Amino acid sequence: QVQLVESGGESVQPGGSLTLSCAVSGYDYNRSYLAWFRQAPGKEREGVAAIYATRGGARLTYYADSVKGRFTISDVKVNADSTVYLQMNSLKPGDAAMYYCAAARDPPSGGLWYDLGLFGYWGQGTQVTVST
Repeated sequence: QVQLVESGGESVQPGGSLTLSCAVSGYDYNRSYLAWFRQAPGKEREGVAAIYATRGGARLTYYADSVKGRFTISDVKVNADSTVYLQMNSLKPGDAAMYYCAAARDPPSGGLWYDLGLFGYWGQGTQVTVST
């Protein structure tokens, strides 16, 4: 059974930094596709960043335009367990949201990297607040 548990969310000031972590267990595929989404009150869930680990071990990353240059996604995989990180710098009030980790069985195939329909596994979320 695939399980995802996020951590690291807290309240920070604008311009600050934060690293979110997601512990993924039971996710045993030759290739992996993991992502971070976020959802602010009254808004739709949106893709923040994703990372695709190919069978050969290469990593491909994807970012929302709003976070490019500020956020970095990375992962560490050991057998069926992975940890995916989201390093967030230069945080803005608009980044405040509940952040969710998600895992997919397959990477996007010509479609949108942030297609919610790709992701069958979700964590419970971790709250990020950005305010003075």
